[in-house]
Amino acid sequence: MADIYILLLVCLVIWYFWFLRNVSEKAKQLTEQYCENASLQFIAIARVKTRFSASKRLGLFVKTVYEFEFSGDGESSYVGHLTMNALKPAGFELPPYKV
Repeated sequence: MADIYILLLVCLVIWYFWFLRNVSEKAKQLTEQYCENASLQFIAIARVKTRFSASKRLGLFVKTVYEFEFSGDGESSYVGHLTMNALKPAGFELPPYKV
């Protein structure tokens, strides 16, 4: 019986890693697309925080916050935030930047 629990735990860890990789790839794709549409230069992206969350509309989901660097003028860099609710973007937050 203990072997089943260990196997279940291993499968859960593998799924969680695979899911976070999938969310990270989607976040990078969305951020690059957002920067291209806003005429910004995309520099880098990094995951800052991941946690489980719940809402009436979405139920139980994984909420992930990413920081990304971008440039508006090609010389200076700024840090923005992207929040993902599972695989769906919840919103971009950008500071004021030079164009």
